[in-house]
Amino acid sequence: MVEKLTKNQINSLFDTISSWEIAEDGNSMAKNFTFKDFNQAFSFMTSVALIAEKMDHHPEWFNVYNKISIKLTTHDCGGLSEKDIQLAVSIDNFSRD
Repeated sequence: MVEKLTKNQINSLFDTISSWEIAEDGNSMAKNFTFKDFNQAFSFMTSVALIAEKMDHHPEWFNVYNKISIKLTTHDCGGLSEKDIQLAVSIDNFSRD
């Protein structure tokens, strides 16, 4: 079973995920992305979907035209886990390319 990160663990990892907003309760994190147009946004979503599928860890997300909101949490543990951190880092690395 996946283990929920403690607040201390999340704080120690914050430099790795500083561009993400951690929910006050520490159970999720979110980030918004804006792209030039729908094609770029959809391409980004497709790439993230492939990464998430390989990790078997899927984001909650919402898209309107060129804007994407992503929320990460691990339902199996009821909060943030190492899987969320890994996926956030992967998403950030991809969004910089």
